[in-house]
Amino acid sequence: MNSFGQKLRFSTFGESHGRAIGCILDGVPAGLEIDEKYIQSELDRRKPGKSEFETARKEADKVEILSGVFDGLSTGTPIAMVIYNTNQKSKDYSSIKDVFRPGHADFTYFHKYGIRDYRGGGRSSARETAARAAAGAIAKLMLHKLDISIMSGISAVAGIGANSFDYEYARTSLIYALDASCEEEQKRSILKAKNEHDSVGGVARVLVKGVPIGLGQPLYYKLDAVLADAMMGINAVKAVEIGDGVLSASVLGSQNNDTIRSSGFETNHAGGILGGISNSEDIVMNVYFKPTPSIFKEQKTVNTQNKELDFSLKGRHDPCVAIRGTVVCESMAALVIADMLLLNMGSNMNGLEKYYGQDS
Repeated sequence: MNSFGQKLRFSTFGESHGRAIGCILDGVPAGLEIDEKYIQSELDRRKPGKSEFETARKEADKVEILSGVFDGLSTGTPIAMVIYNTNQKSKDYSSIKDVFRPGHADFTYFHKYGIRDYRGGGRSSARETAARAAAGAIAKLMLHKLDISIMSGISAVAGIGANSFDYEYARTSLIYALDASCEEEQKRSILKAKNEHDSVGGVARVLVKGVPIGLGQPLYYKLDAVLADAMMGINAVKAVEIGDGVLSASVLGSQNNDTIRSSGFETNHAGGILGGISNSEDIVMNVYFKPTPSIFKEQKTVNTQNKELDFSLKGRHDPCVAIRGTVVCESMAALVIADMLLLNMGSNMNGLEKYYGQDS
């Protein structure tokens, strides 16, 4: 599947070393102000080659809107966007034409389809997430109108975890670090792995503020289930926690329950979601990224004829994919929340009467 969402649905296309990547976003209500500078700024946060902590591949990631916008407003028709690839070095991958890279989707794609685009991973490359950032930027424009905000940052790198979470600081950090006190140690761990031709994993923390009560479609389209689906669909993500996550399994119910007073919830162990439905508290997620599988150490593998061999990879790769991945987490969260808002409009008669009633 190359599409995601129900009322707000997007499909992406393109490959890492193809001519372009892009997306079609369908379901955006007419009349939304489309701020192209803002959309580009979101892509700039995700684009490669900004620092020594990222891949050396430099792409402008200039987005071009092809349809669905007129005079700066959405028309209610599908919004198509394209991002042209300008800095491919496909020859770097000629040596792995018939070789499976450990940790990559090469093996599974080949055995599923009988063919694979070996140039940078083709469709399975994280390059595709630039299109998600473009779609997510439009979803964020929708959320801004409703005073819903999404923030993120890196809470851990190579096991070096944050003790505090400053989302404003994270936007200024080269590695989107949430805690300035451990940022330099996190940076050193990334550069150490890079210099040793290796990579490290990391954890992105996502915060959604201003979500109203009632988002989520039980039982089989729960808000937390769809958010987890969205996060797990991002390249290199291996686990997702909502609220206290794994910790919830090791405490008592009396410790885990969020007590309720007339003023609201006193704690937020649930991470803003109960029974798959938002409860108006902040939605909090931790998204775990594995180490970038593209490393330059000699590794053991097999080729398409199942012959064992040793090989060394060439190319340009992120030493910690979680850094730019945190921006994609924001984008996917925005798309889910915007989709849920549209789905929730007809959940009860009050909503229908408010929109279609005689006094509307």
